[in-house]
Amino acid sequence: MAKLSVFNFVTLDGYYKDVNNKTDWHKHGGEEEGKFSAESAQSGSMLIFGRVTYDMMAGFWPSPMAHEMFPAVADGMNKSEKIVFSKKMKKADWSNTKVVNGNIVEEMKKLKKSSKTDLTILGSGSIVAQFAEVGLIDTYMFMVDPIAIGSGTSIFKGMKRQLNLKLISSRAFKSGAVLNTYEPHK
Repeated sequence: MAKLSVFNFVTLDGYYKDVNNKTDWHKHGGEEEGKFSAESAQSGSMLIFGRVTYDMMAGFWPSPMAHEMFPAVADGMNKSEKIVFSKKMKKADWSNTKVVNGNIVEEMKKLKKSSKTDLTILGSGSIVAQFAEVGLIDTYMFMVDPIAIGSGTSIFKGMKRQLNLKLISSRAFKSGAVLNTYEPHK
């Protein structure tokens, strides 16, 4: 069975979006984070998005600017197989993307059983909360930026149960960002 992971940037005070639904508080760190991103983009994992994050990613990664700024990451993002969960979208224009409508929890259960590769949710807080609520996420990776923004949207907004996690690794970057990786407590 494929593993489902989530990777997201969060602030010190636990938000993944600010009050205006922006993520421009996240500063793409230095060379060290760039190398980490390039390596991660080549992992072969199927990428999972909600529609809002998909629109943002699809608007940037296929662009000439993305290839110029982050060539290895752009290459990996564009080559990767992608799923976008959306009730409204009928087709996706970004290469290697499939739109999935319907009950996302049931669809993710099917994907985990049938996928030959692991699955990684990028951003997409609303689907993270839904999948966390029912215990579908195997690994949580949060890049904690050294910034507090006071208010915004929690990555777990809408969860109705407590989620207990166990820290399995932590990596500090020279920029001050820290990548914490967690698994659910069994």
